[in-house]
Amino acid sequence: MSVPSGGRPACVDFHLDMMCPYAYQTSLWIREVRDRTGLQVNWRFFSLEEINRAEGKKHPWEREWSYGWSLMRIGALLRRQGMDVLDAWYGAVGRALHVNGEKPHRREVAMDLLARMGLDPGLVDAAIADPTTGDEVLAEHRRVTQAGGFGVPTLFFPDGQCLFGPVLIDPPAGDAAERLWDAVVAWTAFPHLYEIQRPKGKADAEQIRAAFQPYLEARDWVSINRGTVMDVAAPSRAAAEGSIP
Repeated sequence: MSVPSGGRPACVDFHLDMMCPYAYQTSLWIREVRDRTGLQVNWRFFSLEEINRAEGKKHPWEREWSYGWSLMRIGALLRRQGMDVLDAWYGAVGRALHVNGEKPHRREVAMDLLARMGLDPGLVDAAIADPTTGDEVLAEHRRVTQAGGFGVPTLFFPDGQCLFGPVLIDPPAGDAAERLWDAVVAWTAFPHLYEIQRPKGKADAEQIRAAFQPYLEARDWVSINRGTVMDVAAPSRAAAEGSIP
């Protein structure tokens, strides 16, 4: 596998929504790449709740508590202690929702997760009381939309290029993780290569449903498919966090 003449980048910005099952799977892969290559991963935010907001519904920042948006505000506060603290928070939230079928998007569960991490549960209220945490999430969300992005995972490279994906349900490990990373980096050598997409059939939909079963059981919202992935099974959709009242 060849990569652009500049070689592998030293860092990447990984935009996520903690509620997104696809972003979580891709985050497992990029962590593997980081551990094997020394890649610096900078976790950034994006709100599927905002991008999928129905006309007339409140913006997530207009609610007292707003699922993924609030979890990212907590993450923004933790990131001020260090990217490693946000990394641990995203890992804890992701395992809780996407592996264990818990509900970290509920305030009391978020507080319990912080306690399990050895952190002060009061950081939940501190993050929500601090308006600048919302400002950080919104600024990073707009970075993606202003680049023409629409979902997560979205990667920003040091040269300013951004790519949506890779979209995974079975993140590779070991040498395979590095091969996929080289394939993604190679894409950036072709700035007008916009899209390659694998069609998804019935068997793929069933595999996606099986992989995302904890998420499907734990979510408290109706998810919305924006055309980036196939519906897992009607009426359940696992593409993106939908709007909530």
